[in-house]
Amino acid sequence: MRRPVLTALLLAAIVLGAAGCGDGGGGGGGSVSAVATTTQVADLVRNVGGGRVDVDGILPPNADPHGYEPRPSDAAALAEADLVVRSGGELDEWLDDVVDSAGGDAPQVTLIDSVKTIAGGHDGDVDPHWWQDPRNAILAVAAIRDALAEADPEGHAGYERRAAAYTGELRRLDAAIERCIGRVPADRRKLVTTHDALGYFADRYGIEVIGAVIPSLSTQAQPSARDVEALVQQIRDEGVEAIFPEAAVSQKLERAISREAGADVGGELWTDTLGPEGSGAETYAGAMRANAAALAKGMSGGSVSCSFNR
Repeated sequence: MRRPVLTALLLAAIVLGAAGCGDGGGGGGGSVSAVATTTQVADLVRNVGGGRVDVDGILPPNADPHGYEPRPSDAAALAEADLVVRSGGELDEWLDDVVDSAGGDAPQVTLIDSVKTIAGGHDGDVDPHWWQDPRNAILAVAAIRDALAEADPEGHAGYERRAAAYTGELRRLDAAIERCIGRVPADRRKLVTTHDALGYFADRYGIEVIGAVIPSLSTQAQPSARDVEALVQQIRDEGVEAIFPEAAVSQKLERAISREAGADVGGELWTDTLGPEGSGAETYAGAMRANAAALAKGMSGGSVSCSFNR
């Protein structure tokens, strides 16, 4: 981001702060103010923080983090934050310039540093979509708990209690998804989606990633005509049942490829973002359940239907 743009953001943030307004989703009444970069991270922080923490999520639901442009209200929130929680990796690297310009001195915790990462994409870079494995979400919850306790020692017992309860929920979620995907015959667990965002999910639940419409860890890349032609042929060769479009990005190319390759269009997936109210994917756990159900149904040609006890 160019320096004049950052200056404009900071000036606008000062105006917003003076007017006492903002649109980042923070509440009021909590003892600690935390800023979270992505929707998944914001949900994890809310589950650990409870009513003691006002969580300001920078990204709104159904927004693509790869191409996000910071707003003045983001700079205002960062300037006043007690803690900044970021996902890490390429996904939210745009935060650095905003933090520098906002002038806040809140400690930062980068969750990708606390999880088990894998390589992804065609270049073998570290895959930033770590939350697609619930076991990583459990590790992230522990890091959030510790960061909140350090920022707010008086709330330590509550953070411990809520983190433990939520960890139990995430373990049950992981087991339920494993049972769901396990009902799909192993030779039909073949995945094609919009971009390389489900490597952790595939690795955890025994799914073969055949390819992606955008052969990159970022939605900002563009496939070439040769890439698309090769993917169509691979879908045919592998007998892939369905292509799964992702929320928050255009799905035109996926639908064109599915027609060309003779594959169905599977259910929409929540990969880089959570969904809006009423979508069933408003929370991390809800999005993971929705994805598992859509994948099981699509990969099995409709013969497997998963329901989850909340």
